[in-house]
Amino acid sequence: MVNSIIVESSTELQNAEPLGRLSVLSYGAGHMLNDVTSACWFTYLLLFLTDIGLSPRDAAIVMLSGQIADAFATVFAGELIDRFGHFKLWHAGGSFLVAISFSSVFGGCIPCKILGTNSSTVQTIGYSTFAAIFNVGWAATQVSHMSMVNCITLNPTSRVALASCRNAFTMVSNLSLYAIALAVFSVYNAKQSADVKIQYRWIAYLSIFIGCCFVGIFLMGTKEPELKLQVQCKGLSRISWAHWFKKVLYYQVALVYMLTRLITNVSQALFAFYVIDDLKMNHSSKALVPAIIYICSFMVSVILQEIRWTGWRLKAFFTGGAIFWIFSGAGIFILPSKLQSFMYILSITIGVANALMTACLMPWTIMWRQLVTIQLADAVWDSFLQLARFFQQLSHIP
Repeated sequence: MVNSIIVESSTELQNAEPLGRLSVLSYGAGHMLNDVTSACWFTYLLLFLTDIGLSPRDAAIVMLSGQIADAFATVFAGELIDRFGHFKLWHAGGSFLVAISFSSVFGGCIPCKILGTNSSTVQTIGYSTFAAIFNVGWAATQVSHMSMVNCITLNPTSRVALASCRNAFTMVSNLSLYAIALAVFSVYNAKQSADVKIQYRWIAYLSIFIGCCFVGIFLMGTKEPELKLQVQCKGLSRISWAHWFKKVLYYQVALVYMLTRLITNVSQALFAFYVIDDLKMNHSSKALVPAIIYICSFMVSVILQEIRWTGWRLKAFFTGGAIFWIFSGAGIFILPSKLQSFMYILSITIGVANALMTACLMPWTIMWRQLVTIQLADAVWDSFLQLARFFQQLSHIP
């Protein structure tokens, strides 16, 4: 008994020691593949699908199928990883699915090649299938990578360093994607649908190669976490997940967050259409405009981290970001193609607006996610197990 206590205390002291730089860097590299592929996914997927001949409706179906798969996969992946562990195994499996499915989407319609047809229906089904697989793998990689932080070390400084390194690699991956896209669009001029496929195939393959290299660094340099944290809540009564749906503030935060993400995600997905089809800008602008937005957003986010936040300041900065977006949206709406160069100025204001709105929402969303996600995941998992037991019992009935 005494020996076990001594061993546990020595293990806790060892886990409380700060991590080395190599451990932090190898962990941060683990999300590089996810970040670079997601940046390409949201920026160029719709443009790629419409350029190769799919209708806007079919392209939207492909994107929607992936998002629906991501919504379900995130909940189940989080619950399964929490119950069974093996973070690196989940990460490796998810990365494999991401690499294979991502290359299959931008590499061409595999079902069309197998069946020998270019039917729009077959193309939509084929791309939607691999889009769903991509998002399932992406969710498994993301959840396993993020949940490792609290299990790698007990040292709070090292935990902050791990999260900061992960965010730094996110910035590197986004800028790498836009640099690759800028080089491809500048060097290779696409005139036909086949040329468009070659362009995006190069972007996809180079992104996967870079991301997989960093995944290899992560798998070799990061040890499987052995620390399992158990929160003692004996004196606290567990609140049902349905309790939060009775709170008005829950709907207020959810609505504002949803609208903010709608602005940022939709603008990211449709800017490529706007600069090419409406403003008639060069194809290199498909990479320059998103890059400027991201760089400005990152710089403002760094500055905002030095501010001491209060409720009044959160509301004021969020309102300022919304006002910036209103003026930017009005400028986009009335901007003629003759003044296309002003789009770069609008990109700066859009980047500032995105940073203000998303940064001010994070304190609220983090709090509600911590309170609700665990209860919701447990409820979904319990319902799934009950349904499985029902079908198992039904199979034994003569």
